[in-house]
Amino acid sequence: MIIDAHIHLYRSREHGLQAKEGYEIWEYGAKADVRFSAYSGDLGDALKAIDEAGASRAVVVNLCSPSEFLPRAIAELPGGLDEAQRDEAVREIHGSMGEMLRASNIWVCDVAKEHPQLVPFIGVDPSILGVEEAEAHVREMVDLHGARGVKVHPVAQRFHMHDERMLPIWRTCVELDLPVIAHSGPARGDDQYAEPRAFTDVLRAFPRLRLVLAHMGGGAWRQLPEVAQAHPNAYFDVCEIIEWTGAPNAPSDRQLAQLILDVGPERVMMGSDFPWYDIDHTAKRVMELPLLSSEQKEAILGDNAVRILNI
Repeated sequence: MIIDAHIHLYRSREHGLQAKEGYEIWEYGAKADVRFSAYSGDLGDALKAIDEAGASRAVVVNLCSPSEFLPRAIAELPGGLDEAQRDEAVREIHGSMGEMLRASNIWVCDVAKEHPQLVPFIGVDPSILGVEEAEAHVREMVDLHGARGVKVHPVAQRFHMHDERMLPIWRTCVELDLPVIAHSGPARGDDQYAEPRAFTDVLRAFPRLRLVLAHMGGGAWRQLPEVAQAHPNAYFDVCEIIEWTGAPNAPSDRQLAQLILDVGPERVMMGSDFPWYDIDHTAKRVMELPLLSSEQKEAILGDNAVRILNI
């Protein structure tokens, strides 16, 4: 059984390609032979990739962030606006980001209703919705639209996991038994929003919160064992980092396998980060890792996600 615990989905081919082109992967250093996906990440591409991999489920992590919404909406403004008209249009875009977030999450959930192989994780952002609004939105998305979890990207959204605005969201996730998938890895600059150690306060404060640190900590992967040892409610996926093994600031295949053993193979899931990478190729990479038993690899490919993410 193959379950991809981490894919992205876009409304159109154009939006997917724009997202891929605008995202710089810098933290691992240079690697010439990374195999990137040719897919754009729209619905048709995602369903085809899931089928090609023989996967039964794929978790759609919906990123809702000003860094996603603003450039796209501004790029879609009509031509011919003078400076004053453009400034007014940009102000209206800023004011409508709450509506964009709600519409984006509803869209992901609606698509998942039509295609049950997709599992919807909704995005939240403390700079878009107020505390009470965000908490009510999460409850509404679960009760009325079938959301199965929450996705955050502290680096892109520029907040710390222990930000006071997010604490009611984490309490709501515990109450509703919603897992959270969070980007983990270093950030440029002094504010390290998502290195593994940045998650310790939340993991300690909410021991019943099931929190997935995506990418195994990315370029800060060496921090992962101490976090895993101290916090049994921390879980992990191998998306992206498994495609960068051998890069200067990435683990080798053997180091990644040992990292999985150190944090506990039963706490690790296969994720592809589609459409950046192909689902079938990431699954193949898991099976190629040394040190791990066949049973451990098979659990990473699917069984662990069933248990960790309530699939």
